[in-house]
Amino acid sequence: MIGSLVGGVGLFLLGMRLMTEGLKHAAGTALTRVLERWTKTGFRGLLSGTLISSLVQSSSAVTVATIGFVNAGLMTLSQAIWVIYGSNIGTTMTGWLVALVGFDINIKAFALPGIGVGMALHITGRDSRRGAFGEALAGFGVFFVGIDVLKVAFLGLGDRISLEPVSSYGLVQLLLFVVIGVMLTVLMQSSSAAMAVTLTATAGGVVPIEIGAAMVIGANVGTTSTALLSVIGATPNAKRVAAAHIAFNVLTGAVALAM
Repeated sequence: MIGSLVGGVGLFLLGMRLMTEGLKHAAGTALTRVLERWTKTGFRGLLSGTLISSLVQSSSAVTVATIGFVNAGLMTLSQAIWVIYGSNIGTTMTGWLVALVGFDINIKAFALPGIGVGMALHITGRDSRRGAFGEALAGFGVFFVGIDVLKVAFLGLGDRISLEPVSSYGLVQLLLFVVIGVMLTVLMQSSSAAMAVTLTATAGGVVPIEIGAAMVIGANVGTTSTALLSVIGATPNAKRVAAAHIAFNVLTGAVALAM
């Protein structure tokens, strides 16, 4: 069971990496052009950040790229902040994919063919956009195979682990699980991976819904660690973008926790 849990997380992270790298290479310089052209107004920046993060399945990639643009003087502080806010919205797409698709259908029925077709495209189109798209498609399949492995593992684990001692939780206990969510994201360097683990654990009955919600909030806060690392030695404006990113996630997390 432990092997299944570790393997499921590994498959999920591998799938996320393949998807992110494949889509970035398939897009080529389009990511740069979109960020430069579609940030003229606050709304367009918000929309661009949301769409790009949804496509590449990595708010960290968009955040680091945006901070880099600000650091190079290619984007203003106000433009960058709107893109960052949009990326935080777009990254929630992973959670919806897991929740809406990952539990209700036969995952392997489309995940395994996706891996096969994707690798065929990648092998026959190396160093081309077709090959990069194939890599992303294979990653999408691996992503859901990992979800399937986690789902099965947590269903078995739910019968053996009881969280009755923390069933009468209060604010302190919820904050503890928020911290656990932060630590999961920092260790995995992916809030999407931490969210997937939490969602599958909740669906498998390992953790109550309130505790799962607290861990997801922590994962949302923990993703700011990438921005913190990326602004070491950067310009003041780049550091302000990172600060806006942290403030956005902490404030929205506090509102979600109160709800």
